[in-house]
Order: sequence, then structure tokens, then C-alpha cells
Amino acid sequence: MFESRKKPLLPRRAFYVRVARSLTLALVMVLVSLSIGMAGYHFFEKLSWLDAFLNAAMILAGMGPVAAIQTTGGKLFAGCYALFSGLALLTTLAVVSAPLFHRFLHGFHLDTDSHER
Repeated sequence: MFESRKKPLLPRRAFYVRVARSLTLALVMVLVSLSIGMAGYHFFEKLSWLDAFLNAAMILAGMGPVAAIQTTGGKLFAGCYALFSGLALLTTLAVVSAPLFHRFLHGFHLDTDSHER
């Protein structure tokens, strides 16, 4: 996906396209994660869609649930969703930061290669 260290740095326009693609992928990941949480809270806890959205968004953001979980299925779902949300957060951060980090490190390799000659 990224250029090797022997290739020149991407032009800014292509880099911005890469960043936009990463941000789009991150947005899709958040929306899918939020949809999973909303569906789970709606079907397991019988919450309205708005309350399910609030609970899922709060868990996904790391704040914790708003509504009290009453059912056994809801408790199992909430625990699994909380674990999933932690991994989803880390994965989303990695997707967003990867192009920036790669460009930063690529710049160091270009400087090192020019000094070696």
C-alpha cells in the first residue's frame, strides 16, 4: 500500500488522497462498530434506537453505558461489545495515523540515503 523506502516521497496531492482514504476507512469502521452496538442494545435490551445509539456511542467512546443493563443476554453483549470497542478504537487510530507516520519515517530514510552517497 505504501511506497518502499527506496522510492521518492509521494507528492503532496497523492499524500492527501492517501490520508483522505484512511479517514474514510476509519469513518466506515466507526459507523460499522456503532451499528453493531445499536443493533445489540436494541435487540438484547429492547432499547429504542435512540437510546441504543446513545449507549453504543458512549461505550465506543470509552465513557461507559448510560442505561442499566437488565437481561443476561444484554450483559453478555455489553461485555463483548466493550472489549470489541477497545480494539476498534486502537485499530481506527492505527488506520488514521499510518499514512502520517509512514511519511514521517520515509522522510528520515530519504535524508539517510542522501548522506550515504
